[in-house]
Amino acid sequence: MAASSLGRRGAVAGLGFGPIAAIVVAILALAVAGGTYLYDHSRRDVIANGITIDGVAVGGMRESAARRKLERSLIARLTQHVTVRSGSHAWTLDARQAHVSVDLTSMLGQAVSVSREGSIVTRTVRGLFGGSVKRDIPLLVSYSHQAVRNLTANVRAEVNRAPHDATVQPSVTGLTSVPSQVGLTVDSASLGASIDRALIGATASRTVTVPAHHVEPKVTTAQLAAKNPAFIVIDRASFRLRFYDHLKLAKTYEIAVGMEGLETPAGMYHIQWEQVNPPWYVPKKAWAGALAGTVVPPGPADPLKARFMSFDGGAGIHGIDPSEYSSIGHDASHGCVRMRIPDVIDLYAHTPVGTPVYII
Repeated sequence: MAASSLGRRGAVAGLGFGPIAAIVVAILALAVAGGTYLYDHSRRDVIANGITIDGVAVGGMRESAARRKLERSLIARLTQHVTVRSGSHAWTLDARQAHVSVDLTSMLGQAVSVSREGSIVTRTVRGLFGGSVKRDIPLLVSYSHQAVRNLTANVRAEVNRAPHDATVQPSVTGLTSVPSQVGLTVDSASLGASIDRALIGATASRTVTVPAHHVEPKVTTAQLAAKNPAFIVIDRASFRLRFYDHLKLAKTYEIAVGMEGLETPAGMYHIQWEQVNPPWYVPKKAWAGALAGTVVPPGPADPLKARFMSFDGGAGIHGIDPSEYSSIGHDASHGCVRMRIPDVIDLYAHTPVGTPVYII
């Protein structure tokens, strides 16, 4: 028996230290590998430190916990309505109207996927020793672009204001200046982009101020006088022609106007053409008799003397022979405005083609 025992001890001793150590190392390696696998597997839904989703920190959290956090912060913020303001006016667009939808599942899936990048060893070392992954998962959100376009159109319809040129309002009492008005127009593209950013939380505020710019009128109040160097007002009742120089009354002339049945037409006109020592293009009217449709050249037979300023086709302002001055102050013409020769020459010198003629 002694020999047998010695034989076994010898056999064990014969194995040596090396093989035993190798076995121990192998066992330890298997244990580490198994432990590493189990540790990594237990963290398969843990988001790595340093990862954010649209700026919200979710690192170190399991996917379910990260979802709850995003619902409390991100989703709660994005479901608030957007307010658009312009002065005292306000419009709102809520999340349901805009059909805002945030894809939390895909964003969380990306966060977990990024966390699982690399080898099992790097993931385990990172988890055990506090490593991090610097990554921000972008927001995945959808909404109705048509809803934004509709809101932009509503804002534009209420805010846009066309500019109004300064104008002259003539009357029996004179000329009144109607002031110009500056217009306002919404920058639709900029407004739509601002609403988009507010809807998806790209800005801190959920309130959008309407971007608009002023539109100047073509004729401002300050320009009105320069735009009207000459203006004629004919008052048939008082048989007066008033001439305005840059909107200021410069001179008043006595006139004759159309007789009953052939009245000088009331309304707003402009000087269409002018002529010195004009012939008479006789209208084709019954009152013209045999002269209807003919042309009477300048001379004794021509009733148009010195100057003619047409304002309504055949009707116009003209001089008359001194023998007819007695008609001034009466309804005496066939529709034209009659003036004394010195008066019509004076008026002509200050009245270019295009001059407004207002007949009351």
